[in-house]
Amino acid sequence: MLKNLKRILYFSFLGWGLLACSKEESVAPKGDNLAMGNPSEAGTDFANYFVQKAQYTLSYNSYKGTPNWVSWHLSSAWLGGAPRQDDFRADNSLPATFYRVLSSDYTGSGFDRGHNVPSADRTRSDSDNSATFLMSNIIPQAPNNNQQAWANLENYCRKLVSQGNELYIIMGQYGKGGSGSNGYKETLANGKVTVPNRIWKVIVVLPLGANDVARVTSSTRVIAIDTPNSNNVSNTWGNYRTTVDAIETKTGYNILSNVPDAVQSVIEARVDSGPTS
Repeated sequence: MLKNLKRILYFSFLGWGLLACSKEESVAPKGDNLAMGNPSEAGTDFANYFVQKAQYTLSYNSYKGTPNWVSWHLSSAWLGGAPRQDDFRADNSLPATFYRVLSSDYTGSGFDRGHNVPSADRTRSDSDNSATFLMSNIIPQAPNNNQQAWANLENYCRKLVSQGNELYIIMGQYGKGGSGSNGYKETLANGKVTVPNRIWKVIVVLPLGANDVARVTSSTRVIAIDTPNSNNVSNTWGNYRTTVDAIETKTGYNILSNVPDAVQSVIEARVDSGPTS
């Protein structure tokens, strides 16, 4: 009952929130990037600020200089031949009162500019790919975490798409302090950017179809991982599988809030045991 009430309040807010908060004009292909729900009920709070772009949706924390979470849809409609733009830059669509993180804030830190929505998930057009390089989509990520375990998981997600699936992906982070190539750090840029301690991702796997949320059942494959933000992680992402329930306990979020409660109770308690490559 509480979850249903929250959904009603959320959609009431969303009607005006989409106008009040940041937007990026474009026409998105099939799939609602926020279909599975607004995990933190993001709105206008500066620590939980709702940002909708054509390519993804996120909750931004202006005090940490990073997203709390980012949500996106991935299907073949999003994939094409656009090259990697590599145009890391401040997100000037954020409110003027926010510190707009710069690419140079990460220079020499020992942490990668870690994408939430990967560049390779948005290759339909140059503009779609470029949107992934906004610093509002970036977190300080340990290089081995980003380039090994995380890259392997991202590649596997695109493999699932090539096999005829569409995915709904929510990625986030929590805690403070990680270990990059230059050792342990809690913040960058004189405290303007918080280094997360843990990085998580939830992936809902569906065969292609319509009415996506309605098609999520108790047998739907849901992959949840939670990794330390460390250079010492395994390159096998499957070693970090957990439950959605466990991530919700750590973050306080309701990650799949638009899915019926009875289905949530099953799929959020299950640790994925499917293939990893």
